Amino acid sequence: MDIFAFLRLILGLAFFLFGMNVMSSNLEKMAGGRLEQLLKTMTASPWVSMLLGAAITIAVQSSSAVTVMLVGLVNSGIMKFGQTLYVIFGANIGTTLTAWILSLSGIQSGNVWLKMLKPENFSPILAIIGVVMMMVCNNDKKKSIGTVLVGFTILMYGMVVMSDAVSPLAEMPEFSAVLAGLRNPLLGVVVATVFTAVIQSSAASVGILQALALTGSLTYEMVIPMVMGLNIGTCATSLISSIGTSYKAKRVAVIHFSIKVIGTLICLPLYLLATSVFQLEFVHHTVTPWNIAMVHTVYNLAITALLMPFTNQLVKLGKWLVRAKEETAPKDSMQYAPDLLLLRSPSVALQECDHYTFRMAATARESLEKAMALVGAYNETDAEVVLQQEDTLDLYEDRLDTYLVYLSAQALSQQDSRRVGKMQHAIGDFERLGDHAVNLVKAGKELEIKSLFFSEEARRELGVLSEAVREILQLTTDCYITTDHEMAHRVEPLEQVIDDLTKTIKLHHIARLQAGRCSIELGFILTDLLTDYERISDHCSNIAVAVIELQHDALDSHRYLNDARLPFILWSFSAAQVRPAGPPPESPLNGAM
Repeated sequence: MDIFAFLRLILGLAFFLFGMNVMSSNLEKMAGGRLEQLLKTMTASPWVSMLLGAAITIAVQSSSAVTVMLVGLVNSGIMKFGQTLYVIFGANIGTTLTAWILSLSGIQSGNVWLKMLKPENFSPILAIIGVVMMMVCNNDKKKSIGTVLVGFTILMYGMVVMSDAVSPLAEMPEFSAVLAGLRNPLLGVVVATVFTAVIQSSAASVGILQALALTGSLTYEMVIPMVMGLNIGTCATSLISSIGTSYKAKRVAVIHFSIKVIGTLICLPLYLLATSVFQLEFVHHTVTPWNIAMVHTVYNLAITALLMPFTNQLVKLGKWLVRAKEETAPKDSMQYAPDLLLLRSPSVALQECDHYTFRMAATARESLEKAMALVGAYNETDAEVVLQQEDTLDLYEDRLDTYLVYLSAQALSQQDSRRVGKMQHAIGDFERLGDHAVNLVKAGKELEIKSLFFSEEARRELGVLSEAVREILQLTTDCYITTDHEMAHRVEPLEQVIDDLTKTIKLHHIARLQAGRCSIELGFILTDLLTDYERISDHCSNIAVAVIELQHDALDSHRYLNDARLPFILWSFSAAQVRPAGPPPESPLNGAM
């Protein structure tokens, strides 16, 4: 084996890892936020959790990705440490599917249909289909499917290149000497552990083993310890990802590693005892890629069956290995935006960003409702709460916006990219709502300090306007949280009603000033209040438009706003309470409402 054969081996490994990464990222992109929802809602039953862990691992083709996802979810407080154990068991089983797919490369038959089952024979067809889908399809999901097919082909091509590169090894005495050393089971475990930890992919390690098996040089006594080692090595990714996380998240990575180590400490001595006592002849037989896939699956099923009855003890072990400690309050970036670890799973991170913006929406609404109540009935306690909530909204806006910038650089579907855009627009408007809440508090405080009171007529008009603003706030936050497009379409007409109400109140105020029934000082405060109410409704309109834009690939928001503006609508708080009744002006959209 010369240097060029070694370079071909490296090339094959690079193709294999690249194809696996392309498949995994695009399969996860297609799954969207459903992975996180499944993990959070279907972990009540141990068996369901295990099946779920296996299914998600099969879906994203990476047990390491699932474990890293669990570390991030526990670190964010979304899942509890104890809930992750059965998912980890399932992920260990699900990861063995890749070995079975790769084992098809060992099929030897003259039958054309059986030969077609070999990945290197059918993957070119998948590659053509995938390339055509990527070039022709406009649908983002179909493009992702095409990318997955191309990724699988690259993976399989890497497998073929590795097999061709190692085929001359069978004739080399040096290679035979290396294999003789690997007959030492402890050495086999260590080598497989280190190699898998370096490349951070048990699937790639299994693929290389299967490629070497095609040379006819590997036996069961070499493969069995190495399979145990590569299962330990695959924990490196989750251990690295847990650095800098909370102690609860570290426990997930440590218990994943512990399961693999305990499995080896139990199974390896049993295997050595069985071979020495019963003189098992099969361990000297050469293995095929199919045999390696079988060993990999049987081993993971065995450690799952052995350790599942002791989950409570494993939880205690995890708590003992990573002791609870008095942690300082979470960093601002951890309180007001998802864990950075979740960026490894962009669809999960996006789903969590949604939850944070929902909290931001609820905070903005609560802050404004408290602030409006303080106008005319000021109290220091509620005023302090509003000021604190405004600081909270500022932190949400700062941390979430930064996080969304990072997230937008990840591999996202078109729909998910539009969701990121919606959030980036909305969080700025939610933050501005908090600023207007502070302005209302200042107005209420000024009225209290100076012992100023609006006239009965002005109080009645402001009461109607306040109810309108409460209504638009409720519509806006509800349509944003539920992504209800129909409800979002009701926001802009109501915003026009609020604009009309503020104009009418200003006209009535001028009339009162001219009649000497209102002071100029009160007029300044009233004008500021009306401006804040109008700006609040404008920000609500912006948020509603962001929700509507999700429903359309391209929406001319200016045209929509112009078309949606009606001077009056049928609304429970009729504007007739603050101005003489009369027929509304004609609008081209009246008949369309």
